[in-house]
Amino acid sequence: MKAHPDQSMRTQPRSRAGRWLTAYPRAIPLAIFLAIAVVTALSVLAIELSEDDIENAQMREAAQSIASSLEGRGNTNSSYLRAGAALFSTVDNVNLPLFRRFVRELRLDTGYRGAEGIGWAEILKPDDVAAFEQRIGAGMSDGMAVQHSGASRPDRLVPVTFLLPGTERNRRAMGYDMYSEPVRRAAMDEAERLVRPTASGPIVLAQEGRGDAPGFLIFMPVFEDGPTSRKLKGFVYSPFNAQTFLESAIDGAALQDLGVRLYDGQVSHDNLLASQEPAQASSATIEQEVSIANRPLTLVVGSANSGNLSSLSIATLIFGLAVASLLMLMARMLTQQAVEDEASLEILEQQNSIRDSLTRELNHRVKNTLANVLSIISLTRRRSENLDQFADDLEARVRAISATHDLLTQSEWGTTPVRSIVEAEVGPYLRSSDSTLKLSGPNVEVAPNDALSLGLAIHELATNAAKFGALSVPGGQINVEWELERDGLAVLKWQETNGPPVSPLRESGFGMELIEKIVAHELKYPVDLRFEEGGVCCILRLAVRRREDFQIRQPD
Repeated sequence: MKAHPDQSMRTQPRSRAGRWLTAYPRAIPLAIFLAIAVVTALSVLAIELSEDDIENAQMREAAQSIASSLEGRGNTNSSYLRAGAALFSTVDNVNLPLFRRFVRELRLDTGYRGAEGIGWAEILKPDDVAAFEQRIGAGMSDGMAVQHSGASRPDRLVPVTFLLPGTERNRRAMGYDMYSEPVRRAAMDEAERLVRPTASGPIVLAQEGRGDAPGFLIFMPVFEDGPTSRKLKGFVYSPFNAQTFLESAIDGAALQDLGVRLYDGQVSHDNLLASQEPAQASSATIEQEVSIANRPLTLVVGSANSGNLSSLSIATLIFGLAVASLLMLMARMLTQQAVEDEASLEILEQQNSIRDSLTRELNHRVKNTLANVLSIISLTRRRSENLDQFADDLEARVRAISATHDLLTQSEWGTTPVRSIVEAEVGPYLRSSDSTLKLSGPNVEVAPNDALSLGLAIHELATNAAKFGALSVPGGQINVEWELERDGLAVLKWQETNGPPVSPLRESGFGMELIEKIVAHELKYPVDLRFEEGGVCCILRLAVRRREDFQIRQPD
C-alpha cells in the first residue's frame, strides 16, 4: 500500500539542528554569541600574556643592562680610587699640584659621568686644624676653613682638602669635616677596616648646599707604609649625585619608556635614591640587585603599561565582538526562519488534517442528508394525491433543509443556536401573516445533525400552523420556549394559541408523521406531539453540545 505524499511529508523526521533551532530560538543565537565572546576573551588573554612576557623580557634586559652599567661605573671609580690610594701612600705630603696631575691623568671630563669628581680628605687631629687651614688656604683664593656638621670624634677630623674638578658646586664642599657626620663616618670606618673602596649610605652632598637631592660617597683609605705598622693618612673619595649617577647609566640602555628606581638596600620609600618614571606606571616590576663599592643597592624596573589593553588586544576584542554580533544576528535570522518554516509546516499539516476531516465529515453528512431526503420523498409520495402536490411538498421540505444548511455553513458546521434555527424556519410564514412569534430560552446550541432534524421539525410545525393552525388566522400566536432540563439536555416546547379550534380526533398528516418518526429517530429522544383544543403542542428534547466539539479548525 502506497503512503499518501502528505502523510510521508508529515512523518519525515527533522534534523537535530532544525529541532534545536525551533526549540531554542533565542538561546541558540545567545549561545553562539557567548561562545565567540569566550574565544575572543581567551584570545585577548593570550595576547596580553604574550605582551606581558615580552614586556617582562624587556624589563629584565633593561634591568640587567642598567645594573651592569651602574656596577661598571662603580668599579671604574673604585679603580681610580685604588690608583689614587696607591699613589698617595708613597708620598709624604699630598699637595694640590700632585693631586691635580693625578686627576688630569684620569681625564674625568671625558669618561667619568655620574660622579661629581675625585677628592682628597686628610686625617687631622684637633690641634692640627689651624696649621692645616693656613697651609692649604695659602694655595686657594678663598682660603680654607674647617666646618663641622655635628659631634666629631675628638681625636680625628677628616675635612675635604681637595676636590676636582674645581666647579662652583665642588668649592662649596671645601673644608667640610666629613667625619663629623654619622653616615660618612660609618662608611670611612668600614673602608678603613676592609682596606677597600666602600660606599656610604644615602646623604645630601655638601656641595648641594641646602638641597635635598640624595647622593652617596665612595671612600678609599690611604695608609703610610712603614716597616712595622700602617698609619692612616686620609681618604681619596668620590661624591655621587644619585639621580645623575642613575641617568648616566640609563642613557646607554634601551628603556622604551620603562620606569627605573634605585634604592639603598631594601625597596622602601625611605630608601629611594633616584628614579626615572614613565608617564604611566603599573605594578609590574623587575628587581635587580646591584653592588656599588661593597654596598648592596636594589634596582627596580617597572612597566610603562598602565594596565590598559594593548592595541592588538583592542583590535582583537573589537573584531571578535563584531564577528560574534554578526553570527548572532545570522543565527537569529536562521532561527526565525526555522520557526516560520515550522509554523508553515504545522499549518500545512493542519490543513491536510482539515481536508481529511472535511472529506470524512462531508461524506457522513451527505449520507445523512440523502437518507433524510429519501425518507421525505418516500413519505411525501405515499401522502400525495397528485404529482403537483408531491412536487410542492417535496420542494418546501428540501428548502427547509437548505435553510438549516445555510445556518450550518455560517457556523462552519459547528454548533448552531436553537433561536437561529426557529427564526430561520418560521420567519417566511410570519412575513405573510399577522401572527406573532414569541421566543424565550437560554443560549443553547445543538450539533449539526440535530440542527437539521430540529429545522425539519420546526418547518413541519410551521407549515401545519400556516395551513390549519395559529399562522392561518390573524392574531394567532406561537410560543417557542426552551430550557435546560439537565446537564447536556434541553427541552423545547412549541405551543400555538389564538388559532382555530383543533379537533382531538383529527388524523395526523405527513408532517406530523415525519416529526414522530424521522425527527424522533435522529434526535434519539421521543417526540410528544399533541393536538389540543387551543392549538398544537409539541415537545422535543435536544442534546446540548459545545461548539469546540464540532469546530474543524481550532482558533489560533
